[in-house]
Amino acid sequence: MKRIMLVVAYDGTKYCGWQVQPNGITIEEVLNKVLSELLQEPITIIGASRTDSGVHALGNVAVFDTNSRIPGEKISFALNQRLPEDIVIRESKEVEEDFHPRRCVSQKTYCYRILNSRFPVPTERLYSYFVYYPLKEELMAEAASYLIGTHDFKSFCSSGSQVADTTRTIYDIKVERSGDAITIRITGNGFLYNMIRIIAGTLIKVGLGARPPVNVKEALEKKDRAAAGPKAPAQGLTLEKIEYSNKSY
Repeated sequence: MKRIMLVVAYDGTKYCGWQVQPNGITIEEVLNKVLSELLQEPITIIGASRTDSGVHALGNVAVFDTNSRIPGEKISFALNQRLPEDIVIRESKEVEEDFHPRRCVSQKTYCYRILNSRFPVPTERLYSYFVYYPLKEELMAEAASYLIGTHDFKSFCSSGSQVADTTRTIYDIKVERSGDAITIRITGNGFLYNMIRIIAGTLIKVGLGARPPVNVKEALEKKDRAAAGPKAPAQGLTLEKIEYSNKSY
């Protein structure tokens, strides 16, 4: 028995998120099915990040155990011939048997993309959130700075979360504009249910002038979901990479 790690990229538009569920097709479901067919044995993968419905990824990480003699680095090529075109395995390799993508210490980087222009762009509609009113990215960046460090992010967590500890650490957060595109890029040790989308929605309110930047600090201190802004739509969010022990996947 050996453990194989996959680096998975996907367009989440057509999927009900990562995790298997009864109400629609998911990334995990597709990978389990195709891997089981390829390796001729039951396969159940373990993913690092359970992305929501409509969220995309460039570098999600998953592992599975197999008795197959196929070399770990060759599995990606065989899988990509069988997967739908909106799911791609960017890398596969054998890892230590005790490597667990959720339990091992890691840093995750997500990017939320906003199209801030007079009119929407059809080719951007699935991968960014369109905001018509002008946004002041410098105010958004000021507000974001209050989130850096270790905090109780209860105000930035949806009520459906089952976690007991809502403390997380954000190592870096940047808000940058390039033309009509504004990106919010966040790196942290882990994120709560809908946390990044709520952060994005709150920063958008600041950028619109509906909230002062210091309101983000006040929302953190209140530890109340009602104190933060709305949850931004899923399509603007992409999991860019996950880093383990100074290695990026």
